[in-house]
Amino acid sequence: MDDDILKDVIAELKYEPNLRNDDIAVSVRDGVVTLAGFVDSYADKWRAETVVGRINGVKAVANDLEVKLPAGSERPDPDIARAVLDALQWDILVPHEKIKVTVEDGWVTLRGTVDWYYQKEEADRTVRNITGVKGVSNLITVAAKPTPSDVKQKIVGALKRGAEFDAERITVEVVGNKAILRGTVRSYAEMRDAERAARSAPGITEVENRLTVDPSIPVPV
Repeated sequence: MDDDILKDVIAELKYEPNLRNDDIAVSVRDGVVTLAGFVDSYADKWRAETVVGRINGVKAVANDLEVKLPAGSERPDPDIARAVLDALQWDILVPHEKIKVTVEDGWVTLRGTVDWYYQKEEADRTVRNITGVKGVSNLITVAAKPTPSDVKQKIVGALKRGAEFDAERITVEVVGNKAILRGTVRSYAEMRDAERAARSAPGITEVENRLTVDPSIPVPV
């Protein structure tokens, strides 16, 4: 099984047109894929993990890739900071006035408080593609709001709307502002999508993901 996953991972990384995979080493043990080596940007590091997470049989991804910027991509920290601030300001989904940015040796740290998890996620997505960024520490917090009494139903509803999910295999428990997910999904990508659906529910500021990956689960009809 691990040998098959390894072959699929290597093939998928080579097939990804926007990713130079010459310096990426892959190992697999019990369905857990470890990526090591170097990539040209933080966006490539994120892209490699996303590509691998879609592969059937992958239960988790340990992303140990390091960003080694090409000579033309090196930028001083003040230039990166200005680029980050500009990018956040232009993104209408991000409340940029609530976010503080620091940059050290190309590593961007985001702090502040937003009202919704998607705003935190969007800030990360915006920054990761900026030239010169070697990594992002997203320390933005989501403000706790009163949790609606039907928040559990909202999460379950979001899962059921996802065509790729067999929502009946997932149970949701809400404790305060935390959602706890249990059950099984067919892939690592589905596990991440289920967590994202839970985070998007109103009032949820934390998700405890206890889902497990079982590739043998049949596709729902």
